[in-house]
Amino acid sequence: MRYKQLGNTGLFVSELCLGTMTFGPSGQEGLYHDIAGMDQLTADRIVEQSLAAGVNFFDTADVYTHGQSERMLGQALKNLGVARKDIVIATKVFNPSGTGPNDRGASRGHIMDSVSASLERLQTDYIDLYQVHANDPLTPIEETLRAFDDLISRGLVRYIGVSNWSAWRIAKANGIARRHGYARFETVQAYYSIAGRDIEREVVPMLTEEKMGLLVWSPLAGGLLSGKFGPDSSSEGRRAAFDFPPVDRNKAWECVDAMRHVAEKHSTSVASVALAYVLAKPFLTSVIIGAKHLDQLAQNLGAVKLQLDADDLGLLDTVSELTPEYPGWMLARTAHTRMPSGSQIMPGGPSPTVNAKDAAVDL
Repeated sequence: MRYKQLGNTGLFVSELCLGTMTFGPSGQEGLYHDIAGMDQLTADRIVEQSLAAGVNFFDTADVYTHGQSERMLGQALKNLGVARKDIVIATKVFNPSGTGPNDRGASRGHIMDSVSASLERLQTDYIDLYQVHANDPLTPIEETLRAFDDLISRGLVRYIGVSNWSAWRIAKANGIARRHGYARFETVQAYYSIAGRDIEREVVPMLTEEKMGLLVWSPLAGGLLSGKFGPDSSSEGRRAAFDFPPVDRNKAWECVDAMRHVAEKHSTSVASVALAYVLAKPFLTSVIIGAKHLDQLAQNLGAVKLQLDADDLGLLDTVSELTPEYPGWMLARTAHTRMPSGSQIMPGGPSPTVNAKDAAVDL
């Protein structure tokens, strides 16, 4: 397992992060209950196997199975006797936690109420990484940042991050944080896969410029890139009940065909290739993986051992290449006049690619 610097902090996290959206009972009302379906004993085993593989990073959210994901993760860590200092816990706030008009969003009130509930469920005194789960178009950014800064001052939260925001809004937020002396967002949690490389246009150049960490969710595009499905599939696993994230299926099947070729070459699975492709990106900090079964988890954990060569990456980059969009194609066309020879230009803008693996640690 490799460990990478979290944003511009001194904290290191494993390049694979265990996502716990699957923790919690199934069969109850609510979106995340359709995805979940795990009892406490299974959750304990999933966490134990992840720890044994070197994972020190765990991601959850207050909205997953109405808080049961947080509760089960906290209980699993307690049952296994894990020292708090040896793990990094990330959770999120934003989505509805009740029926009231203020039980949602990124307001100071909701953040303060939610952090107390998350700490109780997780059975911990502090949250390592507290993230805004989505964009709140009503709450001023200053209000959200001030609330987070107060939580850090009180020792309840150590670092903050953002998920599913546009690049300009993240850059604006960090500019406001600098102006007021607030803690800034250190990470961006975003969807990214070989079939969905959209963040390379704007988000990746921004986080590279700002020295922020990238945490990737749904690297298998909701299971679509697992290799189990194709254009003739009558159902698509989890997507049969929850068709998310949106994916251009024609593009996805082309990517699966290419990954199948690479998988056969390395005697591995298509899912492992899909994960290894994301792990190979220099701008990546950690990939969030999830599993309901130990064998599924073992396959995902094994992706860190798969080293794709230049031919593999060239093939996969080509088949998944983004359609040029303005101003990206113009920026790429003109940037060479101002960049040192050999510098790489991201599709979204002129920021040179920074090799995050230079700051990685092998253990």
